Amino acid sequence: MTFIVQKYGGTSVGSTERIKNVARRVARFQARGDRVVVVVSAMSGETNRLIALAREFQAHPDPRELDVMVSTGEQVSVALLSMALMDLGIKAKSYTGAQVRIHTDSAYTKARILKIDEDRIRADLDAGYVVAVAGFQGVDEAGSITTLGRGGSDTTAVALAAALKADECQIYTDVDGVYTTDPRIVPEARKLKTVTFEEMLEMASLGSKVLQIRAVEFAGKYKVKLRVLSSFEEEGEGTLITFEEEKNMERAIISGIAFNRDEAKITVLGVPDRPGIAYQILGPVAEANIDVDMIIQNVGHDGMTDFSFTVNRNEFARTMDILKNQVQPHIGARGVIGGDRIAKVSVVGVGMRSHVGIASRMFRTLAEEGINIQMISTSEIKISVVVDEKYMELAVRVLHKVFELDQIS
Repeated sequence: MTFIVQKYGGTSVGSTERIKNVARRVARFQARGDRVVVVVSAMSGETNRLIALAREFQAHPDPRELDVMVSTGEQVSVALLSMALMDLGIKAKSYTGAQVRIHTDSAYTKARILKIDEDRIRADLDAGYVVAVAGFQGVDEAGSITTLGRGGSDTTAVALAAALKADECQIYTDVDGVYTTDPRIVPEARKLKTVTFEEMLEMASLGSKVLQIRAVEFAGKYKVKLRVLSSFEEEGEGTLITFEEEKNMERAIISGIAFNRDEAKITVLGVPDRPGIAYQILGPVAEANIDVDMIIQNVGHDGMTDFSFTVNRNEFARTMDILKNQVQPHIGARGVIGGDRIAKVSVVGVGMRSHVGIASRMFRTLAEEGINIQMISTSEIKISVVVDEKYMELAVRVLHKVFELDQIS
C-alpha cells in the first residue's frame, strides 16, 4: 500500500468529462489499495475569468476581496471531483483550504503556508475516504481566505505531502514530464527521466512553468519525492525530481535551457555612490511586496553610479511609480528609465560544477547570432542573461543545439 498525494492542474480538470477522467484514475489507485489525497486547481480559464470580473469593479482589485473571489474556482473543482468519485461508488470528501486549516500569512494573492492541521485528513483516510482538497488557498490568523499565487496548487500538494509524510507527490499536468526546454520552441527538446531538486529549483525560478518554484522549495526542504506526469496519458513514468546522487556526478553538463519573457528592466541613473544606497533604492520596492531578480551596480565615477535591476513585467508600472515618486527625490538620482520588452534566458545543470568554459561558450554562441547581452547573473549551476525579447526564441534554440541537448544521453 502506497500513500500518494496527487495534484491535477486546470487543463486536467478543464471540463466535466476531464474531471470524470481524473476520478477514474484516482479510483484505480484506490482499487489497488493506495491511500490517496487529491489536490485540484480551478477549471482551465476560470481564475482569469474571475480576475477579469473583479476588474470590472476595481482597476486594481482589493487583494483581500480578490482572494475571497478567486478561491471559489478551486472549490467548484474539488466538489465536482468528489461527486464524480461518489458516482463511481468511492467514499470521498472535499475540503477547502480553510476547512483543512492550511494556515498562511496575510500576504493576500501570494500568501505563504505556515502550517497544516492534518488530523481531519488522516481520520478520513483511516475511514477509507479519498480526500479531495482545494488547491491554491489557505486561511490567515484572522480567518480570512488567502491564495498562494499562480501555480499555488502545486505548493498545496507538496505541503500536504510533507505534512502527511506521503510516499510520493505526483503532479499531473498537460505535459508528460520536464523537458530540456519548451518543445513548442525547440521541437527536438527531450523529456528528462530525472532532474535534481537544485536544477528544478533553478528552472522554476528562471521561467519554466512546469512547477511553481515554491512547490519545488517545499519538496526539497522536506525531502518529498516529487514526480511530474501527464493526466492525458495512462502510462509513463514522467520525470522524477530527486536529490543528486554520487552516480550522477558525471551526468550531462547542461540539463536544460530555461527562459522567462515576463521580465522588465529598470535603471536608476546618477545614483550617489555611497554605502547603503542599494537599500535606499530597493527598500521601498520590497515594502511594496515586489520581488527583485537580477541586480547590477556599475562601477562608480566621480561619486556617481547607475543601478539596474529586473522585476516581473506585471510589476513594472508600479515599480517605476515608486522609484520616480519616492526614491528619486529622496536620494537625488538623475533619473529613472526602464523597459518591459526584455527576456531572460538561462542554461542550467549540476554538471557545470565540474566543467569550465560554459559561460564563454554561451556568450560566444549568442555573439555569433548577433544577440546583445544586457545583464548577466550566475550561480553554481546556472548562467542567466537578459536579452531583447525579440531574440529570446533564437537564443533558446541555438543554446539548446550548442549544448547538444537534443542528443540522447
